[in-house]
Amino acid sequence: MTDITASPFGTEITPEEILDTLGFFDDWEERYKYIIDLGKQLPSIDDSKKTEAFLLRGCQSQVWIDSALSDGKLFFEVDSDAHIVRGLLAVVLSAYNNKTPTEILEFDIDAFFTEVDLIKHLSATRGNGLTAMVKKIQNTAAALNA
Repeated sequence: MTDITASPFGTEITPEEILDTLGFFDDWEERYKYIIDLGKQLPSIDDSKKTEAFLLRGCQSQVWIDSALSDGKLFFEVDSDAHIVRGLLAVVLSAYNNKTPTEILEFDIDAFFTEVDLIKHLSATRGNGLTAMVKKIQNTAAALNA
């Protein structure tokens, strides 16, 4: 069983670090490789959570998301059957993992995606999946913030 609070995303791997690193790459092929490498750093979700209960609707690939609240902060376990989607999950978790529900709701994810220049480099279905991931996390935070 993995420790959901041990993920480096949101602590060591931050949106600022991702923006800085992406700035080193000249083209999107290199940026995609970096995003896929980020996905490889995601802690594995337990196979017992790869069920309908944790499956995210609205994604082209299979995506599973679970969350836990610890010391007032939300921690997420995520996985996907697609490497690029794991990378996109990693980018999202850099902004949202290990944050309070209020911090999650106040973070301007659209501005972050604009700065990364991500959305226009994704297919429409990947973009929809990314939106579904963000909405799931924001809805989780909103439910705890109510």
